[in-house]
Amino acid sequence: MKKIILTVLTIGLAAALPSARTQEINIEHSGNYFGQKPIPIALSGFTGEGAEVLKFDLTVQGFSFVSPDAAQYLVSGSDSGAVTGSLTDKFAKRVLFSHSYNGASLRRQAHALADDIVQAVTGKNGIGQTKIAYKVQPTGYGAGEIYVADFDGANAQRVTTDNAIVAKPAWVPGHLALYYTSYALGNPDIFYHSLTTGQRRKVAAYSGLNTSAAVSPAGARIAMVLSKSGSDNIWTCNADGTGLKQITFGVEDSSPTWSPDGNWICFATKDNSRRRLAKVPAGGGSVQTLDTRGTPNPTEPDWSPDGKWIAFTSQMGDFNICVAPADGSAPPVVLATGQNPSWAPNSRTLVYNHHATGYRQVLSVLDVFTKQYKDCVRATGNSSQPAWAK
Repeated sequence: MKKIILTVLTIGLAAALPSARTQEINIEHSGNYFGQKPIPIALSGFTGEGAEVLKFDLTVQGFSFVSPDAAQYLVSGSDSGAVTGSLTDKFAKRVLFSHSYNGASLRRQAHALADDIVQAVTGKNGIGQTKIAYKVQPTGYGAGEIYVADFDGANAQRVTTDNAIVAKPAWVPGHLALYYTSYALGNPDIFYHSLTTGQRRKVAAYSGLNTSAAVSPAGARIAMVLSKSGSDNIWTCNADGTGLKQITFGVEDSSPTWSPDGNWICFATKDNSRRRLAKVPAGGGSVQTLDTRGTPNPTEPDWSPDGKWIAFTSQMGDFNICVAPADGSAPPVVLATGQNPSWAPNSRTLVYNHHATGYRQVLSVLDVFTKQYKDCVRATGNSSQPAWAK
């Protein structure tokens, strides 16, 4: 039996960051992307936390749990003490792997097993050991703090202690570092914050609004929303705040997101008093409106790491999570009720926030192509504006 040692990083907020390579999703280009049938899998021998983690991770990556008779893949093992697991392809009549895990918490061991299952079945990297950042408001409104947690909401740790309005955390690709907006100094300013050292610094503190930082794929440039010219527009600058340049000149521009090749910035804007999605060359130039027919008032776009999809929020009475091909080859599809979508590194799973009981916001994770979802472990208060580490 192969033995895998999981190294626990010494810094409290650390977990394995995803590989920098772009992952592709095997999807038939028939136009019927969504509502796909999940992969049938059966579990045996797991109880309690181990079973819970496996079911969460695999559900939001396109698997469904069925009886052994109905399954193609069989997972047997144990989570008593350490986690062990073997994966069998029943149709091919062969064992794909048999692993033992130790050197970390039971929860992390179970995440590692789920990642191995995803890799063995799909050939893609799993997301079990990735991180999200988000804001938490203890009372549901007003002052809050930025938190970082495992992608399922477990092991949440507070990053800021501002006791002020905070908003829009954004990861530096491949690094344990964030940009976010905080009113800690009385104005909505953008800060850079290293999670490794705890050091932070102001990046944009102009008069008026400074918010919605989005880091380029290479990490060298930042797009953000500033109101220093009189309107809310998209600006870019170097990672340290120098080299400031205005990119858009519309009315109420918001929510920038970079294309994975770094050539384009998608954002929300207003055109004849109606909200639209648009994109502009990252160095500035002509703005191109995107087709979001059937999904009014689009905002909060996020470009998938593989470049194929743009997720966004549409307000049609309620807030809805929508996804459209980035090339405009098909109309958008409404997938779930919620807002603030953020792609996982696998370009198939989204994290977002939605209303729970009353007016409380909670985080959920959605498999885009099967439309299966799971609510994350809930923090006290109101959780929203999640961002997935890439």
